[in-house]
Amino acid sequence: MNIRSVFRSLKYPNYRLFFAGQSISLVGTWVQRMALPWLVYSQTKSVFMLGFVTFMGQIPTFLLAPFAGVLSDRFNRYYMLIGLQTLAMAQAIVLAILVLTNRIELWQIIALSGLLGCINAFDIPTRQSFVVKMVNDKADLSNAIALNSSMVNGAKLLGPSIAGILIATVGEGYCFLINAISYVFVILSLLLMKIGPIEKRLRKTNLFSDLKDGFSYAFGFIPICYIILLLALVSIMSMPYLVLMPVIAKEMLHGTSLTYGFLMGASGAGALAGALYLASRKSVLGLGKIIPMATFILSIGIIGFAFSRNVYISIAFLVITGLGLMLQLASSNTIIQTIVAEDKRGRVMSIYTMAFMGTAPFGSFMAGSLAKLIGASFTLLIGGLVCMAGAVLFYLKLPEIRRNVRPIYISLGVIKEGN
Repeated sequence: MNIRSVFRSLKYPNYRLFFAGQSISLVGTWVQRMALPWLVYSQTKSVFMLGFVTFMGQIPTFLLAPFAGVLSDRFNRYYMLIGLQTLAMAQAIVLAILVLTNRIELWQIIALSGLLGCINAFDIPTRQSFVVKMVNDKADLSNAIALNSSMVNGAKLLGPSIAGILIATVGEGYCFLINAISYVFVILSLLLMKIGPIEKRLRKTNLFSDLKDGFSYAFGFIPICYIILLLALVSIMSMPYLVLMPVIAKEMLHGTSLTYGFLMGASGAGALAGALYLASRKSVLGLGKIIPMATFILSIGIIGFAFSRNVYISIAFLVITGLGLMLQLASSNTIIQTIVAEDKRGRVMSIYTMAFMGTAPFGSFMAGSLAKLIGASFTLLIGGLVCMAGAVLFYLKLPEIRRNVRPIYISLGVIKEGN
């Protein structure tokens, strides 16, 4: 693996600043993501409530992300990001104060989770669309997206370990405080960027007309449609493994918060390996067949984890799960960002966000309810089997996807006409 090739997008100053600031901030994000479900489960001892709080934190993405995409296509994404990151920092500060002063109540956790969900609904598609503006050469776009994924999962590897130690020693409140402080770095990195003239992108068309246009484009174009549908399926059926992780760590593996941290870290390690592999690739070609293969790998990991009763075996299966999930997500993101029309990028990336993160609350709610009836293991088994079926269906549709993508790749110079 050529290291220089893997990190080639860092030659762009704005992307380099973003990468540095976001890398620190994401560690704090994962520390908070680990501490919150542990806090909820410790207070309530309820699998249903664990799923419900996660549902409330994620459902705004499903409801608001499409509107976020319209605004992202209309307004300046740079200023939107600064404002959204500042709001996320304020949410973490309030959460930290309430926990550290022992005033936290369940309704406050639910409300603050919902607030962060609203912020993320606008932040994620805006940030995804902004990556293109930080990388001058579109040939390096796939590398930048893969590096973004490696950054997220490097933080996922480190953050849970830090959270596990902090929860066991000083409590969840300091986890939220660390997250609040970490936002300073990403906000500072954005302020230090040299951004060109601000585009005036206000449109005379109706917001709902733009929204309808975005959905018609995304679901009318076969490659984007099939990728988004598989993403939604994977989100609903596979992501509950994260929701049920505290239950499995405590009840089935008889572990502590440290066990929980190591399990999450294992998933992050697999995902980081997948992201670095994708970053080393020099072309978008071949990513289409990686998507169903990765989904199948993800399914194997989830099913194995569901029935493991040994910590080390569970860690191994979670590495496989993280690897498959990252290969599927980043490959999907890269293909969509490569083929999407520029004037619809924000709206399509908001639908991408809605498909992956916006549908997750339905999976979380379903997992919490189903686990109460049939147990966590069989809930995960069902999810893994459904994802396998989705991988097979997508594989069968690959020839049709390639036929539709080929003219775009030719126009971009990705492949030569006649090949």
